[in-house]
Amino acid sequence: MTRPILTIAAITLTAALALAGNPEKSSSGANKPEKATMETTKGFTSIPFETIDGKATSLDAYKGKVILIVNTASKCGYTPQYEGLEALYQEYKDSGLVVIGFPANNFGGQEPGTNEQILEFCQTKFDVTFPMMAKISVKGKDIHPLYKYLTEDSKMPGEISWNFNKFLIDRDGRLAARYESKVKPQSEELVGQIKTLLNGKG
Repeated sequence: MTRPILTIAAITLTAALALAGNPEKSSSGANKPEKATMETTKGFTSIPFETIDGKATSLDAYKGKVILIVNTASKCGYTPQYEGLEALYQEYKDSGLVVIGFPANNFGGQEPGTNEQILEFCQTKFDVTFPMMAKISVKGKDIHPLYKYLTEDSKMPGEISWNFNKFLIDRDGRLAARYESKVKPQSEELVGQIKTLLNGKG
């Protein structure tokens, strides 16, 4: 009569060892979620992209700064915001702000030029000195991984609605705020949040 008892004990021991060797299994036998956002792994600030003159970089190059990311276009009704963005950059860059422009042709074909043409336009028309990056896509099937994170995986998801949407990232590399195109660079709403982040608050 001892044989059945030993068999049951062996089965129980085997099951316990299998469960211990696979911590992803819960007590109910279901797999735990394995999804991990870029914030919990490598960090979205490490996502690579190129400067407008073709050099490899990432947001990590601006570590410790408050970063304002803007998807730009040269033939848009919001294009004059380049002037305000440059003024904002000049006023607060010594305090730790960097403005980064990402040209994109996703809306109305309003950024058709090459990187060279875009840079020349920004510099001659608006005297832009803040960092401009190579043209990317900010939505759709060819969306750049940085914008995929910002619009799908971040704590402030949602498609880019038009040119000159804005994202604010704090000194610790965390997404702090998001603004629609109509929010002007020197608006009280945006400038107030920038000042808060520059002072290490928020």
